[in-house]
Amino acid sequence: MITIKINGSEIMTTPGSTILEVLNKLGIKVPTMCYLEDTEHFPTCMICIVKDRRNGQMIPSCSTRAVDGMEISTNDNEVIEARKTGLELLLSDHVGECDAPCQTNCPAFMDIPLMNRMISKEEIGKALKVIKRDIAFPGILGRICPAPCERACRRKNIDDPVSIRMLERYAGDSAAKQIKEYLPAKLPSNGKNIGIIGTGPGGLSAAYFLLQKGYSCTLYDKNPLPGGALRYAIPEDRLPAEVLDSEIESVEKLGASFRMNHEIPVDGLPGLRQKFDAIIIASGEDNADFKGLDKRNKSFVTERNTHRTNLDGVFAIGSAIKPGRVAIRAIANGKEVATAIDRFLKGKNVVGEKRRFNSRIGKMMQEDYAGFMMEADDRPRIELKNNSGYSVDQAINEAERCMHCDCRKKDNCKLRDYADEYNAAQSRYFPQKRAPVRKTFKNKPVVYEQEKCIKCGICVKLTTMHGEELGLTYIGKGFDVEIRAPFDDEKKNALEKTAILCAEKCPTAALAIHEKEIEGYL
Repeated sequence: MITIKINGSEIMTTPGSTILEVLNKLGIKVPTMCYLEDTEHFPTCMICIVKDRRNGQMIPSCSTRAVDGMEISTNDNEVIEARKTGLELLLSDHVGECDAPCQTNCPAFMDIPLMNRMISKEEIGKALKVIKRDIAFPGILGRICPAPCERACRRKNIDDPVSIRMLERYAGDSAAKQIKEYLPAKLPSNGKNIGIIGTGPGGLSAAYFLLQKGYSCTLYDKNPLPGGALRYAIPEDRLPAEVLDSEIESVEKLGASFRMNHEIPVDGLPGLRQKFDAIIIASGEDNADFKGLDKRNKSFVTERNTHRTNLDGVFAIGSAIKPGRVAIRAIANGKEVATAIDRFLKGKNVVGEKRRFNSRIGKMMQEDYAGFMMEADDRPRIELKNNSGYSVDQAINEAERCMHCDCRKKDNCKLRDYADEYNAAQSRYFPQKRAPVRKTFKNKPVVYEQEKCIKCGICVKLTTMHGEELGLTYIGKGFDVEIRAPFDDEKKNALEKTAILCAEKCPTAALAIHEKEIEGYL
């Protein structure tokens, strides 16, 4: 046995063990991307580095053997910064995006590409579940949303953007017909009560998400019927009352209580606050100037992303904080404030919803579009002359125009996970022109996206271990190295036995299973 120190603590270990093996036995987590257990290892990613405190050298823990008297640091600032630099070098050459531009431009951050894929497969119930994770009222927004997502759609640079709003409307309307009552799961009651002033899109959305978290919600409104501006400011021919009533009914069925014809007076907020564990002001810009609230320019002053006002336990959303009648922003605020109130009442630090690291391609090149169009139908956008919605065939055809700009492994990518953990930034370290987006489908159900490859070598090892006739190997040198089949053979001949295994072990989405994202909705 030999003795080494790890983070100041002395431990005994077996001679010949790698530092990573020792750390794993101790339960000390170290990031790895190119490591494959039970194989001979050569470090390529340099993310698993630790520091030998005896000489200050950074060493890869996956391949360095423990030596008697060694003093290892796994978590000091220098190690953290070195790992971050390694990640940023990998990201600088990474051509791909975690979340599609349409999703990042949606105020509610709805997974639009996944909705499109569900619709294209006639999985309407699953499409509705995707939407309702982030947007409570697809039938409403499918008619009135200004569709900022479509302005970000990359398809517009080829012909026209995908008609995302119409597809959302189709999912909402079709599911309402096919599924008489779709209600999300609710946590058991936690005994906490939330008062909501206003039954417009923001107040209704907040109730929808709070009710799922186990809270009771009571909504107050001066009008006889709920809906706020949705009901009283939008013409019936644009937003039929039956659509509005149907989607409001889903909030009622979740357990919300409505107090209509009930206006909260100027001095009524303190008394109302005594009745509830938290209050949400969602009554729009024409609400009363409640005493004690910091209100400027006809809007409440709130903390960014949390919607907290200066009064304890009082939050404000929608037009109350920013005058205007954009329903999607109010609905997104409702989801955000539900998270903030949940944290507030659980005694946690009240912060806004954190977005995960998102790799970006940056400025598109003309050559990129050919790669994206490999997954899209080339038919033109389907436009309707009247206010009717899509038929089944029209919805499927329009959904198939989506170019699948998002990543298949956005929820299962080590590069993204570690970029989040180490707060890595993506920039182009090197001035040379980047490679274009390329996709290969020769090994169905596996997709190969070469520019997402970090050259970790895991797939090379797997094809060798499992006796592939050709397998994969490194081609080229330095920054131009690529992983390809030897002799420029087709990859379909190189991955006859191990295609799925290689995709599962790939630390990024360079190799991914084509329909993997569907599994969570089966």
